[in-house]
Amino acid sequence: MDISIVIPLLNEEESIGELAAWIHRVMKAHNFSYEVLFVDDGSKDKSWQVIQQLKAENPNIKGIKFRRNYGKSAALNVGFAATHGNVVITMDADLQDSPDEIPELYRLITQDKFDLISGWKAKRYDPPSKTIPTKLFNWATRKMSGIELHDFNCGLKAYRHEVIKTIEVYGEMHRYIPVIAKWAGFVKIGEKEVQHQERKYGTSKFGLERFVNGFLDLLSITFVSRFGKKPMHFFGTLGLLSFTLGFGIATYLAFAKFAFHEYRMTERPLFYFGLLAMIIGSQLFTTGFLAEMVSRNSPDRNEYLVEDRV
Repeated sequence: MDISIVIPLLNEEESIGELAAWIHRVMKAHNFSYEVLFVDDGSKDKSWQVIQQLKAENPNIKGIKFRRNYGKSAALNVGFAATHGNVVITMDADLQDSPDEIPELYRLITQDKFDLISGWKAKRYDPPSKTIPTKLFNWATRKMSGIELHDFNCGLKAYRHEVIKTIEVYGEMHRYIPVIAKWAGFVKIGEKEVQHQERKYGTSKFGLERFVNGFLDLLSITFVSRFGKKPMHFFGTLGLLSFTLGFGIATYLAFAKFAFHEYRMTERPLFYFGLLAMIIGSQLFTTGFLAEMVSRNSPDRNEYLVEDRV
């Protein structure tokens, strides 16, 4: 199969029929073999009934329905597991992503040999309450990940089949799929400027809490990816620095007591600061030691991604 299209959705009954017809026209015009996987993330409207009707009309359409709302990352992860295409494309169900972009995305993966192509909506039709947090989020992600993409959170992306079968998406991690892919060893990541449509039906599901959760997830994935198998390198380093600082302060105060006869050493704020630094350093070092023991006894402690064997 040439292409699998994964479309997570929540309460999009008005748009998914139009989107399915649009995708079919593009696929037929370019003679692609394809499947469309609609993942209903606990919709309360008639989205699932529409998907069932579309399936009856077009055998290339498939559907997965969650019992309740789990989030976009969960929908993508389940959709990825069910795909069969050589190239996997994701897009939103609200008609703001154009299926006309699919042929070029497919070419970039199959001919130019990219692992992942992320869409970039240079001209957006979203309100400032969505675009301003998104710009801040993209700037922070670029700085922390070293991946130079304009729009990490664009729903329109294309992947080589091996990428989505290797990575795991959970929490709010869907916005960090390029970061996850890079740290899994898929380094040929690019972007394509794509057309952004105005929302035709329904309302946006974006909220400021997603921005906050997304930033926390960025910190989490950065830590886990870099120190997940070697937590002592993180906690031990911080603990050693803190303890050394506290020990240095204690040494200085002890020297001052005997050299300059400062007998009120314990009344100085610096004494308590040094004591606190040594306590924190010891706690961090102990945390790193315990985390190292947990990591070494983890069932996946020696699981590594192997690209090929001869």
